[in-house]
Amino acid sequence: MKKFWTMLLLGTVLLSSGMSAMEIKAAGASFPYPFYSKVFDAYNKLTGHQVNYNPVGSGGGINQLIEKTVDFAGTDAPMKDEEIQKAGGNILHVPTCLGAVVLTYNLPGNPSLKLNSEIIAGIFLGEITRWNDPKITSLNSGVDLPNSEIIVVHRADGSGTTYIFSDYLTKVSPAWATKVGRGKSLEWPTGLAGNQNPGVAGLVQSTPGSIGYVELIYALSNGLPVATIKNKSGRFVFPSIETVSAAANVEMPPDMKVSITDTDSEEGYPISGFTWVILYQEQNYQGRSRELAQTVVNLIWWMIHDGQSHAEPLLYAPLPQSAVRQAENLLKSVTFNGAAIL
Repeated sequence: MKKFWTMLLLGTVLLSSGMSAMEIKAAGASFPYPFYSKVFDAYNKLTGHQVNYNPVGSGGGINQLIEKTVDFAGTDAPMKDEEIQKAGGNILHVPTCLGAVVLTYNLPGNPSLKLNSEIIAGIFLGEITRWNDPKITSLNSGVDLPNSEIIVVHRADGSGTTYIFSDYLTKVSPAWATKVGRGKSLEWPTGLAGNQNPGVAGLVQSTPGSIGYVELIYALSNGLPVATIKNKSGRFVFPSIETVSAAANVEMPPDMKVSITDTDSEEGYPISGFTWVILYQEQNYQGRSRELAQTVVNLIWWMIHDGQSHAEPLLYAPLPQSAVRQAENLLKSVTFNGAAIL
């Protein structure tokens, strides 16, 4: 820690003396973009280094990292083995915060709505097609649900938000696991498609009778209602910082690629997930300078420490301390020409 702050102070002094700031290129998940936007702005004000992050979705970010056109990428879905092989080098997954994928809808009066895994899977499989279906009304006594068509809205782009949502459905619904499965991009049985979280939220907002999945902050920032969902323990849980944090009460593997959907936690929200920044463990490639590699690692180290203060105000759950310690170990394994950067 002391070594990091010494380097950060040195960088600030050098910048104030006229040294050019570094430009860091990144792209990927839109799920954490509000958090990243705030964190990168704060880091720029602290150090002068500029992070240009393009929220193209997790799939796009992974592709750009593999193509080596960005310095790091953001993803809500761990890279597949074949993607890492294609990258031609070991890729580290460093978690930065936690978030929730929520079900948002457009109904008359936008009442509070309870849903369970059977209903959610049935709707997105196109098998539950009307809002007054007995399976929905039985969970929502006293709610006047219309006899109108349910219009599904899903992501059009390769998305970590889709991965988290489909990971949940694959765990809780054998029919979903057989017919659709999990992934960043899916063959959807039904519905309209929107680009990124804002596109889905916008479609739901403008389409009566619709339901879609978005990151929690997008639903709230667009004034959309959010469903309470029954978790594995039988409790109806509303998505919040506290219930997302509860879902993360799991043992983390050394590579930190872990799924926390359908959590065993009694208090946990069942469609929660980590989001990661991913980078090459060996940073000496394609003529990169050690200075740039050092700047990237310093940034990510700051994100998992001081940068965590920006998570809760934006409705993301900060990393548990156990996850921070493991993330530190990953960053300490980053090398340049075989020598550790930190």
